[in-house]
Amino acid sequence: MIDLELNSSTDLKREGKSFYWASFFLPKSSKKNAGILYSICRYFDDIADKHSQDQSNYLKNSIEEIKNNKNNKVNVFLKKNNINNAILIDLIDGLILDQKNIRIQNTEELIKYSYHVAGTVGLMMSKIIGVKHRKASKSAIDLGIGMQLTNIARDVYEDSKIKRIYLPASWIPNISLKDLNNLNKFTSENDEKISNAIHKVITLSEKFYENGFAGLKYIPLSTRLGIFIAANVYRGIGIKIKSNKKKYLRERIYLNSLEKSFITIKSLFLFIFIPLMNYKYQKIRDILPNENL
Repeated sequence: MIDLELNSSTDLKREGKSFYWASFFLPKSSKKNAGILYSICRYFDDIADKHSQDQSNYLKNSIEEIKNNKNNKVNVFLKKNNINNAILIDLIDGLILDQKNIRIQNTEELIKYSYHVAGTVGLMMSKIIGVKHRKASKSAIDLGIGMQLTNIARDVYEDSKIKRIYLPASWIPNISLKDLNNLNKFTSENDEKISNAIHKVITLSEKFYENGFAGLKYIPLSTRLGIFIAANVYRGIGIKIKSNKKKYLRERIYLNSLEKSFITIKSLFLFIFIPLMNYKYQKIRDILPNENL
């Protein structure tokens, strides 16, 4: 039923460029398992995104297999790494939502969706790198949510072309799908509204990144730097988008190698002073059913 190869590096190098960059700062065992986890998540993400037909039934059947077939290689990997399969099922539930023409209505829905498709990944990754403290779970989830919010801010135009709008409707009143994917006549007023909403997503992501950094103290020292660099590189995408002021860009923003190098060097410097920064976790979302698994 679930037919995938548990590849530890190829998919990560090709698709997860920012994390692949940061993975060089992870110990060998963590890097390998992180790559395998990425291949599992990418497999289901590709099923959800790269088919023209609705894949809900396949994804629902996959959930049943994960629940019932303990010998499936995905389940074997999850068990080996002390990951409750309910977390991966939460991720797949989020991908099922994407099978419809998605339209997020408000901030609460945005955060809930981001948990399903990325907060879950943060939680699973925390198990991969050996985090054991129970207080770490909420920070791991929030770091994943922060990174997903960066994705959403970056991909507004591309998502609109496949009839998905993740910017909350309450943030962009009177903005249609055609306004987002450039089928309507361009107006500077609409572009400013869209840009303001994108910047609002990035501002919200900053709060989640800060909560993620509050959990760094629970991460084993051998993997702490790699996670810190990965988060800062991804965070840099949002910062770059914001630097374009109030312009709605109809292209995906990337960081080039020079920009990644600069952020990495800066992160190495900041990493020395993390104990002095005193990051504190702030309650900015509701408690999730599976966050303590």
